[in-house]
Amino acid sequence: MSTSSASAYAGTDFYCDVAIPNPGALEVVHEDERVLAYHHTRPFWQVHLVVVPKRHIGSLTTAGPEDEEDLRAVLQVVAEVARQVEHEHGAAAVLTNLGAYQDSKHLHIHVHSGPQR
Repeated sequence: MSTSSASAYAGTDFYCDVAIPNPGALEVVHEDERVLAYHHTRPFWQVHLVVVPKRHIGSLTTAGPEDEEDLRAVLQVVAEVARQVEHEHGAAAVLTNLGAYQDSKHLHIHVHSGPQR
Protein backbone atom coordinates (compact mmCIF):
# COMPACT_ATOMS: atom_id res chain seq x y z
CA MET A 1 0.00 0.00 0.00
CA SER A 2 1.44 3.32 -0.91
CA THR A 3 2.00 5.92 1.75
CA SER A 4 -0.20 8.36 -0.17
CA SER A 5 -3.20 6.02 -0.24
CA ALA A 6 -2.77 5.25 3.47
CA SER A 7 -2.52 8.94 4.33
CA ALA A 8 -5.58 9.71 2.17
CA TYR A 9 -7.80 7.50 4.37
CA ALA A 10 -10.27 9.65 6.31
CA GLY A 11 -12.44 7.07 8.13
CA THR A 12 -12.36 5.95 11.74
CA ASP A 13 -11.23 2.30 11.41
CA PHE A 14 -8.33 1.93 9.00
CA TYR A 15 -7.85 -1.70 10.05
CA CYS A 16 -11.38 -2.97 9.31
CA ASP A 17 -11.80 -0.73 6.27
CA VAL A 18 -8.39 -1.01 4.58
CA ALA A 19 -5.68 -3.19 6.16
CA ILE A 20 -7.50 -6.42 7.06
CA PRO A 21 -9.42 -6.74 3.77
CA ASN A 22 -6.27 -5.93 1.73
CA PRO A 23 -3.24 -7.65 3.32
CA GLY A 24 -1.66 -8.11 -0.11
CA ALA A 25 -1.13 -4.36 -0.27
CA LEU A 26 0.87 -4.42 2.99
CA GLU A 27 4.31 -5.62 4.04
CA VAL A 28 2.94 -8.43 6.22
CA VAL A 29 5.14 -10.12 8.84
CA HIS A 30 2.42 -12.38 10.30
CA GLU A 31 -1.09 -13.37 9.33
CA ASP A 32 -3.37 -16.07 10.65
CA GLU A 33 -7.13 -16.42 11.17
CA ARG A 34 -7.12 -14.04 14.18
CA VAL A 35 -4.20 -11.62 13.78
CA LEU A 36 -2.52 -9.43 11.18
CA ALA A 37 0.92 -7.89 11.75
CA TYR A 38 2.66 -5.68 9.22
CA HIS A 39 5.02 -2.77 8.71
CA HIS A 40 3.12 0.45 9.41
CA THR A 41 2.02 2.29 6.27
CA ARG A 42 3.03 5.66 7.78
CA PRO A 43 5.96 4.77 10.07
CA PHE A 44 6.67 7.13 12.93
CA TRP A 45 9.84 5.30 14.01
CA GLN A 46 12.71 3.83 12.01
CA VAL A 47 11.23 0.35 12.62
CA HIS A 48 7.44 0.46 13.07
CA LEU A 49 5.11 -2.50 12.93
CA VAL A 50 1.47 -2.80 13.92
CA VAL A 51 -0.39 -5.85 15.23
CA VAL A 52 -4.20 -5.99 15.03
CA PRO A 53 -6.92 -8.50 15.74
CA LYS A 54 -8.86 -9.33 12.59
CA ARG A 55 -12.13 -9.28 14.51
CA HIS A 56 -13.11 -5.76 15.49
CA ILE A 57 -12.23 -4.86 19.08
CA GLY A 58 -12.51 -1.14 19.74
CA SER A 59 -9.57 -0.78 22.13
CA LEU A 60 -7.85 -2.39 25.07
CA THR A 61 -10.24 -0.66 27.49
CA THR A 62 -13.39 -1.73 25.63
CA ALA A 63 -12.36 -5.38 25.34
CA GLY A 64 -14.49 -7.85 27.28
CA PRO A 65 -14.53 -11.55 28.20
CA GLU A 66 -15.83 -12.40 24.71
CA ASP A 67 -12.55 -11.05 23.29
CA GLU A 68 -10.23 -13.26 25.37
CA GLU A 69 -9.17 -15.66 22.60
CA ASP A 70 -8.43 -12.80 20.19
CA LEU A 71 -6.50 -10.87 22.85
CA ARG A 72 -4.40 -13.93 23.68
CA ALA A 73 -3.62 -14.40 19.99
CA VAL A 74 -2.72 -10.72 19.56
CA LEU A 75 -0.42 -10.74 22.60
CA GLN A 76 1.30 -13.89 21.37
CA VAL A 77 2.03 -12.24 18.01
CA VAL A 78 3.11 -8.98 19.71
CA ALA A 79 5.62 -10.98 21.77
CA GLU A 80 6.94 -12.76 18.67
CA VAL A 81 7.23 -9.55 16.64
CA ALA A 82 8.81 -7.61 19.53
CA ARG A 83 11.28 -10.45 20.15
CA GLN A 84 12.36 -10.35 16.50
CA VAL A 85 12.67 -6.53 16.48
CA GLU A 86 14.68 -6.63 19.72
CA HIS A 87 16.93 -9.35 18.30
CA GLU A 88 17.54 -7.46 15.04
CA HIS A 89 17.81 -3.91 16.44
CA GLY A 90 18.84 -4.34 20.08
CA ALA A 91 15.67 -2.79 21.51
CA ALA A 92 11.92 -2.72 21.02
CA ALA A 93 8.98 -0.85 22.52
CA VAL A 94 5.33 -1.90 22.59
CA LEU A 95 2.58 0.72 22.65
CA THR A 96 -1.18 1.01 22.32
CA ASN A 97 -3.19 4.22 22.32
CA LEU A 98 -6.55 4.84 23.99
CA GLY A 99 -9.34 7.38 23.74
CA ALA A 100 -8.45 10.59 21.95
CA TYR A 101 -4.90 9.27 21.39
CA GLN A 102 -6.33 6.46 19.23
CA ASP A 103 -6.69 7.70 15.63
CA SER A 104 -8.14 4.43 14.37
CA LYS A 105 -10.88 3.05 16.61
CA HIS A 106 -9.73 -0.57 16.39
CA LEU A 107 -7.35 -2.16 18.88
CA HIS A 108 -3.87 -2.01 17.46
CA ILE A 109 -0.49 -2.42 19.08
CA HIS A 110 2.64 -0.74 17.79
CA VAL A 111 6.01 -2.46 18.00
CA HIS A 112 8.83 -0.05 17.28
CA SER A 113 12.53 0.60 17.53
CA GLY A 114 14.97 3.30 16.58
CA PRO A 115 14.61 7.05 16.26
CA GLN A 116 11.44 8.82 15.24
CA ARG A 117 11.20 9.71 11.57
